[in-house]
Amino acid sequence: MSYDNDNIFAKILRGEIPCDKVFEDDYALAFRDINPQAPIHVLVIPKGAYVDMDDFSANGTDSEIIGFMRATGQVARELGAVHGGYRLLANNGADANQEVPHLHVHIFAGRNLGPMLKRFDG
Repeated sequence: MSYDNDNIFAKILRGEIPCDKVFEDDYALAFRDINPQAPIHVLVIPKGAYVDMDDFSANGTDSEIIGFMRATGQVARELGAVHGGYRLLANNGADANQEVPHLHVHIFAGRNLGPMLKRFDG
């Protein structure tokens, strides 16, 4: 999957599409998901044009990578997700059902989220 400058997250970063922003700094933007799957469901995206975690980890600068990770943790703390626990999810590629070709991490919290995946029986 190659980076598409017209993907929805690129448009949000450019201010062409509004979002319900909860955090922003030099490295990341965090906003509420428009179709929440938990009481707390926020997306954290890097400000750079990276398709997925593979692209980001291979091509992001050390400052971008550290800044993005710190921002993700800060968002979880500011949302009050740390006390009860939270889940981070990043879908990477077709088999993981990545829908937007811009790296994004979901933060889910606010209730018991159940098992991570259905049991694999071989």
